[in-house]
Amino acid sequence: MSSVPSSLAWAHPLIQDWFVQKFGTPTEPQEQGWPHILAGRTTLISAPTGSGKTLAAFLACIDRLVRKALAGDLQDRTEVLYVSPLKALGNDIHKNLEGPLGEILQMAGERGLLMPEIRTAVRTGDTLMHERRAMLKRPPHILVTTPESLYILLTAEGSRAILRDVETVIVDEIHAVADDKRGAHLTLSLERLEALRREAVGLEAIRSQGKPTLVRIGLSATQKPIEEVAHFLTGNGRPDPVIVNIGHKRTLNLAVEVPGSQLGPIATNEMWDEIYDRLVELVHQNRSTLVFVNTRRLVERVAHHLAERMGEDNVAAHHGSLSRKLRLAAEKKLKEGQIKVLVATASLELGIDIGTVDLVVQISSPRAIAVALQRVGRSGHWRGAVPKGRFFATTRDDLLECAALVRGIRRGELDRLMIPESPLDILAQQIVATCATNHAARPPHSRAELEFIPETGQVDEIDSRAGVPATREEDDSGWDEDELFVLVKRAYPYRNLSRESYDAILEMLAEGIAARRGRYGAYLHRDRVNHKLRARRGSRLAAITSGGAIPETALFTVVAQPDGVVVGTLDEDFAVESNAGDIMLLGNSSWRIRRVEGKSGRVLVEDAHGAPPTVPFWRGEAPARTEELSFCVADLRQEISDRLAKIFPVGVSQAQPEVAETVSWLKEECGLDDAGAEQAIEYVLQGRAVLGAVPTQQTIIAERFFDEAGGMQLVIHAPFGARINKAWGLALRKRFCRSFNFELQAAATDNGLNIALAEQHSFPLADVFHFLTAETVQPVLEQAALASPIFGTRWRWDANRALALLRFQGGK
Repeated sequence: MSSVPSSLAWAHPLIQDWFVQKFGTPTEPQEQGWPHILAGRTTLISAPTGSGKTLAAFLACIDRLVRKALAGDLQDRTEVLYVSPLKALGNDIHKNLEGPLGEILQMAGERGLLMPEIRTAVRTGDTLMHERRAMLKRPPHILVTTPESLYILLTAEGSRAILRDVETVIVDEIHAVADDKRGAHLTLSLERLEALRREAVGLEAIRSQGKPTLVRIGLSATQKPIEEVAHFLTGNGRPDPVIVNIGHKRTLNLAVEVPGSQLGPIATNEMWDEIYDRLVELVHQNRSTLVFVNTRRLVERVAHHLAERMGEDNVAAHHGSLSRKLRLAAEKKLKEGQIKVLVATASLELGIDIGTVDLVVQISSPRAIAVALQRVGRSGHWRGAVPKGRFFATTRDDLLECAALVRGIRRGELDRLMIPESPLDILAQQIVATCATNHAARPPHSRAELEFIPETGQVDEIDSRAGVPATREEDDSGWDEDELFVLVKRAYPYRNLSRESYDAILEMLAEGIAARRGRYGAYLHRDRVNHKLRARRGSRLAAITSGGAIPETALFTVVAQPDGVVVGTLDEDFAVESNAGDIMLLGNSSWRIRRVEGKSGRVLVEDAHGAPPTVPFWRGEAPARTEELSFCVADLRQEISDRLAKIFPVGVSQAQPEVAETVSWLKEECGLDDAGAEQAIEYVLQGRAVLGAVPTQQTIIAERFFDEAGGMQLVIHAPFGARINKAWGLALRKRFCRSFNFELQAAATDNGLNIALAEQHSFPLADVFHFLTAETVQPVLEQAALASPIFGTRWRWDANRALALLRFQGGK
């Protein structure tokens, strides 16, 4: 038998032998992570996808459970909690835990060791009711869940009791939640779990052990700034976390593919045929291929065309609109080698195990460096393998973006996570949920309990006293206001929360919200003499049925004018962010938006006669380009221009030494081939010839011209990404509307913004940069946002999260 590596000396001989037989030697994240996890320190492991970091987190926990099992001390209680941002990822981890635990159990049996089974369970929105009940009666030793289900488990009294014994929490793919309100929601849930554990263990026991109440382990493949993400995991006012940073830079085989036809502003049908044919070639060269696209509609289209060329048995589709059964079937087929290619959206982006993938193809830019790394990292999941990724450019802008993306990855660039600061809607919800649970953790009582099933909107009979304040006899005198404030401030996003904001939230929750028909939404009783907070009747039910941080979105109907024909549906988030004048792609046709009707849920459009789209089809799936990638694009444009300062766009060829040198540099730096490099050079030089310079983040260019219809168009070339350009366009449009007393159409893309002017709107072109200043932009943007459809939707989302608008009321 192989000798046991010194880094595994801490493990039980059974674990050591199983690990050596299965893997041989530990990986770097495992070797560096184990000592800190065993010491009970909060640890963040940042390592490339497929480097064994999940096992690094779990093995120390499994070792502890195995020792207890062999000693006869293993009780029916949950000791390890694994939190995953995706239900699919949670199911996958559960499957991958069952295998090792079964093998270890079998090995123990072969050695004549009596070892009871270490049980695992999954608790998500998909978990069946009989499984939920079984879990409460006999808790699993390892529980796999999502942030939303953890919140419900903490709030429903019966399930809350099984969390009292949790010693280790593993948060996987932490970057997927850290930069939005789901992350803030999760950090407050973790603080509530910590408080529950502290009450269960007792303060004296914690002091005598000298260890934290809860060991927190965070896992991620891609994150920046890593120190802030580590503190996000740890919370505020605790010892500094340990960061095991193996780095995201890993040897990658990357290249950009371009069709045989010349790229233009949009992809033609002929070009798509060339892309499909090239895809088939690549699929045949590899055992298994994963194709990522940015929209659900494109998943269906690409899968259909590949199936026509390769046979339906070799191709499958995977996206969020498909049923769970179909998604799991597609994952299983790829894992078992039944299909050659799987076409997917972000639904397969995070660490779901889909077996051996040789090649990842991304059609069009994924708009973010971290997403590209995550997706390419789905390939090469075996020791020593080099992940292989191919980016297919479909337009000239896309070509430059894909080239800049490859260059950015090779230079070690990463997108910066922006952690929301003290979101008050999430705070309001979690305060109600916290006060609705008893301050002292009690064991589950014999009376029936209520539990909410989000998928059906039903409340199952698990707690008949949900939302009823506990009586004094039940030892619940309510939550102390100061105590609760301290608990909230321990969560990293709320470290700077002011007492005034906290008190204002308590005021709203205690007094309710003033409406035309009186006040409503008073969830708390506030004892101002003793500074105690108690939940009112119905508050627990409201917190469980309307909780969570994921917004409720609807579908808008797209109606073509003047015929009134329905041409499809749009995600609500996309619809309300669109402005009149925006051009979108629906199916294979481009449409110009005439009006967005928020109340009726309709988007009125007209045929745009093949004009290139100014906005992605599905905002939730194809978000704006990140700041870091936008900088990479601007930097690449400038670099190409500087290298070819004396070259004109007419007759560009590799016979010119500078051009040949630049083509060679683009192939080396950006993963382009000869055709791609030549087209990138042509595009930059043509733009420079027309505009007089290359638009970058230091050089912003405005131009004005008459379109075919005789209207005047103002275009500002600014490669800042759509997030900044949309805000700029919205504010600039508002400023123009005030100045000219006339409603204008505006649209924004990742590379600039466009405002349609009338002939009477005459002003010196240079003045466009003086319409907004650093001092005036915020109030102008606020006024513009208030008038836009997006404000109403975002307001509704916030009201939902703050429990001011309930998703379910009176059983509806």
